[in-house]
Amino acid sequence: MISTPSRLRSLLLPALAAASLLLPPAAQAREAAAPARLAKVVILATGGTIAGAGADAASSATYQAAKVPVDKLVAGIPELKNIAEVRGEQVFQIASESFTNEHLLQLGRRVAELSRSSDVDGIVITHGTDTLEETAFFLNLVVRSDKPVVVVGSMRPGTALSADGALNLYDAVAVAASADARGKGVLVTMNDEIHSGRDVSKAANIRPDAFKSPWGPLGMVVEGKPYWFRLPAKRHTVNSEFDIARIETLAPVEIAYGYGNVSDTAYKALAGAGAKAIIHAGTGNGSVSNRVVPGLQALRAQGVHIIRSSRVDGGGFVLRNAEQPDDKYDWVVAHDLNPQKARILAAVALTATSDSKDLQRIFWEY
Repeated sequence: MISTPSRLRSLLLPALAAASLLLPPAAQAREAAAPARLAKVVILATGGTIAGAGADAASSATYQAAKVPVDKLVAGIPELKNIAEVRGEQVFQIASESFTNEHLLQLGRRVAELSRSSDVDGIVITHGTDTLEETAFFLNLVVRSDKPVVVVGSMRPGTALSADGALNLYDAVAVAASADARGKGVLVTMNDEIHSGRDVSKAANIRPDAFKSPWGPLGMVVEGKPYWFRLPAKRHTVNSEFDIARIETLAPVEIAYGYGNVSDTAYKALAGAGAKAIIHAGTGNGSVSNRVVPGLQALRAQGVHIIRSSRVDGGGFVLRNAEQPDDKYDWVVAHDLNPQKARILAAVALTATSDSKDLQRIFWEY
């Protein structure tokens, strides 16, 4: 037996369809052609190669970074209007090797402010590639929003043959405009791939396929459409215990590099200059030379945190109490984070805690 609501629907649907045919042809066409609302995306420009210019088209590795303003970047890609309502804002105009903690904080606060706006669906940040991975990870830790935030750069200036910046930026806007990108943390789009801002690092300096994630990309972009293959497993953005609104300054954290015949001179100098933590960029499994161990023990006794990372590219993974007795020395291991990303996490984490066990928990979870 058909229920009364079902019977009513069966009677009303043909009537409604017939009624629509009584509309004037122009009205019928408007209803059929009514487009979905385009997402509103803000592009925050900070400079870098994507805003660079070379002397001629053959200059792909020799150029001046941070020359082209954001309005010209946007105007150079008219296809953007087909995928989003885009507006640009020039935050900085610098090469990313000159990024400081203050730049990170200023950018983070602006991203957080925009993410709270009902008039913004997604945010794209154009950035130099030298420290792009650090900025992306920082934002991944401190911006408490599920709206897409996408960091993008280029390996060649826009004036070069086969410049990659325009397509990279188009892909970034496509991802930022996608509802499917929500809740996946801060993302990086380079060379048609979508990476987690936590994982990705610059692995080459003169090729467009320079950015790699040791555990693989999250997805890819084809003709303006994102395709997803995996999700981030670590805590980020809305699930983070850190919030840019509560961070006034980042803790001073430095990096010292391990190598054959290394001494403890750099570690002592960095601690003497005020570092609250030192990231040891060790060989292999974050290994520490026996010539350096006593010096690092002494620094820990003085209150400086020692965090063992690995200088290995493409998947350095530091195991606690392997190679060194971390429990005995009260040291922290950086898990799979490379030295530069370990510095970012330590600088953020030390604004909330100075307990070594809590720091180790944070490195496991983020």
